Amino acid sequence: MAVRKMKPITPGQRHKIIGTFEEITARVPEKSLVTGKRATGGRNAKGRMTMRYLGGGHRRKLRFIDFKRNKDGVPAVVKSIEYDPNRSARIALLYYADGEKRYIIAPNGLQVGATLLSGETASPEIGNALPLANIPVGTVIHNIELRPGQGAALVRSAGNYAQLTSREGRYCVIKLPSGEVRQILSACKATIGSVGNSDHALERSGKAGRTRWLGRRPRTRGVVMNPVDHPMGGGEGKASGGHPRSRNGLYAKGLKTRAPKKHSSKYIIERRK
Repeated sequence: MAVRKMKPITPGQRHKIIGTFEEITARVPEKSLVTGKRATGGRNAKGRMTMRYLGGGHRRKLRFIDFKRNKDGVPAVVKSIEYDPNRSARIALLYYADGEKRYIIAPNGLQVGATLLSGETASPEIGNALPLANIPVGTVIHNIELRPGQGAALVRSAGNYAQLTSREGRYCVIKLPSGEVRQILSACKATIGSVGNSDHALERSGKAGRTRWLGRRPRTRGVVMNPVDHPMGGGEGKASGGHPRSRNGLYAKGLKTRAPKKHSSKYIIERRK
């Protein structure tokens, strides 16, 4: 995966940096694994706006991604690497030996034609999913479950990876991309390797219109609002708003909002930086 910088022929291309899409091998998604996706525009079932700055954007189709990898012992061949508009990572289409088709998040280095396997008997190779108990210490992993059978919840976006650092009884110690070190049950599954499309972080939209295509509307800064609308609003001229805080009054710079008695805190060995 690489990026290309556009020639400054137009103002929108002057700062534009996009991916090359050279790893993508199929343009049309698998029809049986696709469904329509309705846009909400930030409105709930009653039509009330509950999320601001959402709306518009290109029409998308939802791809069903297999985060559970529960077809243990059945080999699958990678048929194609595809683009998914709903996530930063690429997805891979798998053809299983029993005829079933599934999408997974494509790891870095996965090639079309490769054979993947999941379950306890799988070898710790790129793209294989197996319990943390069967993964060697020091291995780079992604798509990590928090509860056995729940499906991957951690480390799913482009370029991310975690590392299995050690084992303590029934738990494995994982270092996450944020820097947090925490315990996860050894029965939970994870996929070997790092998530592909690692150059996604280098991309720049180049113009406001590309952001609108993603369904994001212009965001109004709190300091330009009135006091009735935001705690940082008001003042004569270009007066800044004092302490940075959210519209609800929560401090924005360094205030810890995690519940102090949260149940999962006992599994966190070292907090993120």
